[in-house]
Formats: sequence, structure tokens, C-alpha cells
Amino acid sequence: MPRAIWSGSVSFGLVNVPIRLMSATVDKEIHFHQVDEKTGSRIRYKRVSEKSGREIDYDRIANGYELSSGKWVILSDDELQAAEPERTHTIDIEDFVALAEIDPLQFDRGYWVVPQDQEGAKKAYALLRTAMEKKDRVAIGRFVLRTKEHLVALRPLQGALSLHTMRFADELVPASKVDGLPVRTKAPAKELATAEKLIESLTVKWDPGAYRDRHRAKVKKLIEKKSKGQEITVEPVEEKPAVIDLMAALEESVAAARGNKRKRKKSA
Repeated sequence: MPRAIWSGSVSFGLVNVPIRLMSATVDKEIHFHQVDEKTGSRIRYKRVSEKSGREIDYDRIANGYELSSGKWVILSDDELQAAEPERTHTIDIEDFVALAEIDPLQFDRGYWVVPQDQEGAKKAYALLRTAMEKKDRVAIGRFVLRTKEHLVALRPLQGALSLHTMRFADELVPASKVDGLPVRTKAPAKELATAEKLIESLTVKWDPGAYRDRHRAKVKKLIEKKSKGQEITVEPVEEKPAVIDLMAALEESVAAARGNKRKRKKSA
């Protein structure tokens, strides 16, 4: 069982819910080390001064911030502590909102909220979870993890409470700030109707287990082949040409999607 990354309590009004936070995700990315291709030995990096070319002791390294003028402001770890938030052990709920009102771009990491093994903790936990379920609301609050204050959202999920750290609004890039967005071109009526048919023919009930990390599986196969001394061949990637006849492409796509749906029903 994974270890708790944080313990404290959730506070709403005068009610405190003693809890622990457990990670809700598992890192399954395949990690590589940088090595010398000829000898296979690991590559290590040293802390080297750009000016002298000499390696610098760790205790001499400070935090530098470059101003627009090119001047550097140097802050020590001790000085940075002046900006650290007060390390409380409470997630203070400030507001309740509808989940649909939150831009998914704001969500960052996910955790499970687990009640502590204390008298009354499970009862208070169930009270908060059930009340949020009945009102269909998400709790917005703040807490300090390590040295950073995080904006968080708590929501009822799978009979439990989950917590998501969030990005602040000024960390999001709106479409209006991206070159080429938003797109003002209007969709032709006939093509739009056919596109809607295509969407309908591809619509299924959401099943997260139906989607696998195909890239990770391919990388694992490459590692297995190479470990057995087999040669790896790289096939050239063919670029798909731009669609000229949009309507013809849509109609062909609708027919293909309907055919695939019939095959799925027969095999089910």
C-alpha cells in the first residue's frame, strides 16, 4: 500500500475531518538513463561555473533570478524561507462550486483523501462526501504541500473523496493569446450535418480501461528485441495529405464508423 504524502484535516465551517492524502496515480512511464553509447557507462553532470569552468561545491550554490535589465538578484535558501507559506496541517475549504464550471486545464495532480484512524473521522468524512454528492458540488480550498501553497478541488468520486491540485487562473494561456486562435471560419451547413452524424456513429459509453498506452507497449517491445540482440528497423512515417473534398471524406468516415460498430456488436 502506498504511503501517505500528507496528513492533516479538511476544515469546512467548524467541522474538521482528519485525513491522509494518498497518490491516485501511478507513474508507468519508461525511464531511460543517459549513457555512453560505446561503453554503456552512465553519464553524470557536474555543477560547473560558467565563468571559471570549475566545479562548484553544493553549499556555494544560491538561487539567482535574472531581471529584464540583465541584472541578477541572488537569494539564499534561508532568505527564500521568508516567502514560504505558514505550514499548517489543514485544507481550508473556501467555496463550493459546480464541477462543470471548472476549466479542465486547471487540474494538475490527483490524490485520494482517506479518513484517519481516529474516533469520529469516518463519520465526519462520510458527512462531507454525502453532502457534496447530494448538492452536486466540488469544494475549493488551499493547503501547503512541502513549501508551496496549492489551490485544490475536492470532489466525491467512487464512494470516496478525491483531491486535485490546481493551476491558478493566471497560469493558463487563453486561446485568444495563441497565434491562429480562435478560428473564426464558419462550417458549411451540409458538411456540419454529416460531421454530426460521424460524431454520433463514433459515440460510445466512456470506458477508461478501453484506452491503453500504445507507445509504452511499443517501447517495451523495442527494449525486449534489443536485449535479445535483434535489429531494430525504423519505418518512414508517411504524412497524411490535406483533405480536398471534405464532404466525400466525411461520408466515407461515417460509413466506416457504422461498419465498425456492427462488427463490435457481433463480436460482443
